[in-house]
Amino acid sequence: MFKNHPKGLIGAALSNMGERFGFYIMMAILTLFISAKFGLDEKTTGYIYSAFYASIYILALLGGLIADRSRNYKSTILWGIIIMALGYVFIAIPTPTPVPNQALYLTITCFGLLVIAFGNGLFKGNLQALVGQMYDDPKYSKHRDSGFQIFYMFINIGGFFAPWIAIAVRNWWLKFNGFDYNADLPELCHDFIKEGAAMSTTAVEKLQTFANEVMLNGDKVTDLNAFSSNYLNVFNHGFQYAFWAAMVAMIISLFIYLYNKNKFPNPASKNTDKNAVSKEEIKMSVAEIRQRVIALFAVFGIVIFFWFSFHQNGYSLTYFARDYINLNIIDIDLGFTTIKGAEIFQCVNPFFVVFLTPLIIWLFGSMKKRDKEPSTPVKIAIGMGIAALAYVFMLLVSIYLPNQASLDDMSAGDLSIMKLSPMVMVGMYFILTVAELFISPLGLSFVSKVAPPHLQGVMQGCWLAATAVGNLILFIGGLLYTSVPLWACWLVFAVACGLSMLVMLSMVRWLERIAK
Repeated sequence: MFKNHPKGLIGAALSNMGERFGFYIMMAILTLFISAKFGLDEKTTGYIYSAFYASIYILALLGGLIADRSRNYKSTILWGIIIMALGYVFIAIPTPTPVPNQALYLTITCFGLLVIAFGNGLFKGNLQALVGQMYDDPKYSKHRDSGFQIFYMFINIGGFFAPWIAIAVRNWWLKFNGFDYNADLPELCHDFIKEGAAMSTTAVEKLQTFANEVMLNGDKVTDLNAFSSNYLNVFNHGFQYAFWAAMVAMIISLFIYLYNKNKFPNPASKNTDKNAVSKEEIKMSVAEIRQRVIALFAVFGIVIFFWFSFHQNGYSLTYFARDYINLNIIDIDLGFTTIKGAEIFQCVNPFFVVFLTPLIIWLFGSMKKRDKEPSTPVKIAIGMGIAALAYVFMLLVSIYLPNQASLDDMSAGDLSIMKLSPMVMVGMYFILTVAELFISPLGLSFVSKVAPPHLQGVMQGCWLAATAVGNLILFIGGLLYTSVPLWACWLVFAVACGLSMLVMLSMVRWLERIAK
């Protein structure tokens, strides 16, 4: 697989795999943790989730500016790993639930997320820039697309195992304290603590039923208030212990990076004069540099709508899995813990990335030999169309499902009958992953190819900043999910991706000309 690729690629891929493993442990459970920890509804949780996810990518622009200005990519990346690890400490320290001071504890959690986002900004875009610089060597330049696909595949190896660890740690702590997992209990427990006797009869009956079901010793719950406080406390401590696992993954990534550091290119050694220009830049006119930057920003504008749709996987799609999928079918007993929870679907996307990447590389390689390989802009346009199809699939699945807001009035028995097969989520993530493989790794390759040499870090940062804009509007998914029929919610994403595909196709010839 690594034949014809630079030696530093595997070191960079492994470093990123370790960091992504820790990151996706956190992201697999983040929205559910915020809801369960602080009793926040889906809309409010969405604002925090959107702001955090956006800050991760917008701060990559700052990280790119720091690295480009200092020409010290390696040290910038190193500090990024260290700062991210510190951020995980803030959110991993076990604190009581229900929280005694919601404003204080929520602020601490948000501060920890901000620290993680800043560290990620120093790390993510600059490591991608280093990978791009490896392929500036004419010996490797023709393998740039496949190199980024391999790099992207390793990211998702870490992403595949992360949700399993997150769920295993959380459910182990529940079992250790005599409880089983139930996705519906945290919200019901918070509501009961807040409302008590004012809670509807149907909701109290559901709470009582679920409370009795999760008692591993077979006891019947007689004090719902005490049960609710105890279950919430144990449930959320399990989440926070999972964050410790994320920090361990960051430390492993740190050691991998340090071991491979000398294999990475060093832009500073190529140009010790910060005011000097490279040979590549001398060949470019000001007009060409301007055209390249404009072309990149055009692509950035398109992919905003892909990330707006794709990153619903950690938000509205996770809530959909919690509310509408029969999670009891997925109940793997490991003895010391169980693997069950809506978070498990977060491993489906990275699994398909790892499984499909070699096939995609083979497909494009075969087409290239016959001189029929589509250009990178065409591939991105195709990816947007496939993403639209993923949400058309969700639209069709959801036509006859009740709205999310009406679930509170349904009994436990009715909820069980309504729920769908887990294969719905597997099918959705399969289609969405194919779209991702046509967009994300190839977009990184396009940026590294088209960006002027002195703007490599900044342009990689701008790619991530475009992702940030898409993430900043993620909360719209939560507003739609809780306010309109489910089919209408998914229709918005299908239309956004479909229109983006048409706009991208209209720019293909211009983009191909600039990329040559």
